[in-house]
Amino acid sequence: MSQRRASCVCGQLRVECTGDPVRISMCHCFACQQRTGSVYGVQARFRREDITAIEGRSQTFIRKGDESGTPTTFHFCPECGSTVYYVGSQQPELVAIAVGAFADPKFPAPVFSVYEERSHAWAVPRGIPMEHMD
Repeated sequence: MSQRRASCVCGQLRVECTGDPVRISMCHCFACQQRTGSVYGVQARFRREDITAIEGRSQTFIRKGDESGTPTTFHFCPECGSTVYYVGSQQPELVAIAVGAFADPKFPAPVFSVYEERSHAWAVPRGIPMEHMD
């Protein structure tokens, strides 16, 4: 079973997990664009029981979904500001970890793309099914 480690850019906030993600997706919503400073966010969702450690301090930001209004709690490093993981109230049994926080170019690719109607024309993934989620 694979062991993975994700962290913020300064290394203060870390998450360790085992096994494969339940789902890897990319999101083009405006909130993810603003949160990441990029044109989309990419996250891997792991079962809570596969999270073996969360170390370091985090600040939280709670954002309500555009369409559903359900809250998601984002955990970011108070030192460097990197978002490392988040938990949605609709699926508290899953922990979403920012794929970039793994700093692993061999990390598996996303299999879903959401909110493509909000994507930059040049950033639309080809060959990844779109699924609307909030």
